[in-house]
Amino acid sequence: MSGLGKIKLYDAKSFTKKFMPSDKLKDIVRVEEHKFFITRIEEMYQLVTHHVPASRSTIHSVLYLTEGEAEMKIGSEVYKIKKDEMLFVPAGQVFSFQTGDVNKGYICGLHNDMLIGKFGKTDPLKEFEFLRVWGNPMVSFDAGTSEFIHHILKRLLLEYVQNGLSNQDIFQSYLLAMFCEVKNAYQPLASTGKASSVSIANKFKELVFSNIKNKHLVSDYAFLLNISPNHLNKTVKAVTSKSPTKWIDEAIIAEAKVLLCQSDLPIGEVAQEVGFEDQSYFTRLFKKYEGVTPSDFRKMIEIS
Repeated sequence: MSGLGKIKLYDAKSFTKKFMPSDKLKDIVRVEEHKFFITRIEEMYQLVTHHVPASRSTIHSVLYLTEGEAEMKIGSEVYKIKKDEMLFVPAGQVFSFQTGDVNKGYICGLHNDMLIGKFGKTDPLKEFEFLRVWGNPMVSFDAGTSEFIHHILKRLLLEYVQNGLSNQDIFQSYLLAMFCEVKNAYQPLASTGKASSVSIANKFKELVFSNIKNKHLVSDYAFLLNISPNHLNKTVKAVTSKSPTKWIDEAIIAEAKVLLCQSDLPIGEVAQEVGFEDQSYFTRLFKKYEGVTPSDFRKMIEIS
């Protein structure tokens, strides 16, 4: 069985049941949670009982703040947003966060299907880079744009509370309008460099995301991209300021952390699930990036 099969992908219902066990949730997350939900962030996060360890979701998550700050680890990077800023967690991406943030705003989750249909694109991921695993998940708005975003989210929340998803055309129209505004404000992570180099770096990150279980060498990805390992090394380092090896290592560690949090597999099996027969090598790599062994990391999660 592959590691992906053993890593639980939470939909909104299962996620909130595990991390926010409360009868109040039935008033926040409705029966259509596998496609879409929206609520005020302060109402949902006051129900979080403990910090959320490395996890994945089946839907995209969107956070928008009107007050305060929010911090979340997405992939291998930590992002902090404040008023008039938005944070995206693409479906399938690893994320985690601590409790204690004081803020107000909105959080919504949506499946790609919510953007496809009468008014939507056939592939929203091609149109909206911030929904892709290699995109920049953090977007800042000027005062005017933020006011418009806030208006859309208030309208979506009102419709959701009153009618659920019975009027899906309304949701799709407003979501597409909002995402077009986001696109106008969006700044790519790789804002410099030749377009061809940026394209190679983005394709590399997407390939790492989908192949990390069985491809750990830079040469593996160079072959998939039909370029030399040396060219891939130089290009990715120039565009992202990180070597391909570090991108690969961080993706391996993210996979391992999800398994350590969500399963009771022995450390040796966790190592095998992320592609290592040598448990000792896996342990050294994990400690290099996390500062603790996989066993100690699991103990820390259990204590918290």
